[in-house]
Amino acid sequence: MLDTTMNTGVTSGNGSAGDGVAKNGMSVPQDMFIRLLVAQVRNQDPLEPKDPSEFVSQLATLSQTEALQTLVSQNNGTAAMLDSMQVLSLGGQVGNTVAVRTSRIDMEGKPVSGSFVLDASTQTAAVVLTGADGSKHRVELGPRAAGPVDFTVDPAALGLPDGKYTIAVDAGEGITAPGIDVRGVLTGIRLSPTGGVQMKVAGIGEVTPADITGFFGRETAS
Repeated sequence: MLDTTMNTGVTSGNGSAGDGVAKNGMSVPQDMFIRLLVAQVRNQDPLEPKDPSEFVSQLATLSQTEALQTLVSQNNGTAAMLDSMQVLSLGGQVGNTVAVRTSRIDMEGKPVSGSFVLDASTQTAAVVLTGADGSKHRVELGPRAAGPVDFTVDPAALGLPDGKYTIAVDAGEGITAPGIDVRGVLTGIRLSPTGGVQMKVAGIGEVTPADITGFFGRETAS
């Protein structure tokens, strides 16, 4: 059997094949694979040669793997660019009032306003806030027709201490509780270290752009 000595084209960190590209223009994995494939062909048993289709299949698999890796890398780069553009675009909304679809609020001594949409009329609509200690506080809204319903929670009137609360609608028996859109001032936008955009809304906390359901401009002093 013929001994074959190969130079795989792989260099150390101080070598000249930087950035994963061999001197022949191929990537280092491709160059190494071709050299190993050539050695495999040279060293095969001439009395029992391998089916050429096996070599073609191996090369096709490598090409597909590298193509997928390139596509993933390109997609990651595109996603990062879109996130940056989204931050720049939404930056102009900082200081404006937005509506957020949420089930939690952070009471800070100020009234909290929001809305929800009823699928059917009810005689006993109410907004229910649950504190960290499990205590429940109801804001009775009375009879309501189907459609949008606005509400305001005044912590002073209800004797609610500052803190985090969950918020939900009790629309009455047999009526599915709708989602709630709470209004707050957008105070900041940032890129998350794990990817994506995070928006900080007063009285709610950090949310994603997908949670925003409306923009209402800047509040004017009364």
